[in-house]
Amino acid sequence: MKKRIDLSAVTAGVYKRIIALDTAVQNSGLDKTHLELIKIRASQVNGCAFCLNMHTSDALNQGETAQRIFLLNAWRETELFSREERVILAMTEEITLISQNGLSEETYEQAAQLFNEEYVGLIIMAIITINAWNRVAISTHKPLN
Repeated sequence: MKKRIDLSAVTAGVYKRIIALDTAVQNSGLDKTHLELIKIRASQVNGCAFCLNMHTSDALNQGETAQRIFLLNAWRETELFSREERVILAMTEEITLISQNGLSEETYEQAAQLFNEEYVGLIIMAIITINAWNRVAISTHKPLN
């Protein structure tokens, strides 16, 4: 792919704020497995090679299994993911594809039954953040490292 604009250089002040948001989400208390599942699944849906490369590596380094990563795209078809993870994955897909139907009432209610309000909010913020990064990487043709 042809090299494009480096947003971190030309919009440094704004770019740093996305980094600050990402840092806040990382340090929010959201379970690290939940966070990596969100990052990988949103990046799969968005087709972001840069983020998929980064977050699958991060997940493996944190102890995630290759099998779960390989089957994440088909999470509904396997029993490898807990009830909590399944709700988080549904939220990730629905928020990532927000223009289709938004976050459904059914999925939101399932999340509210499993997690407290703050944790639901953190899940939503994590999904928003990775979607922002996916859009940065895809629109600028960010090369794999």
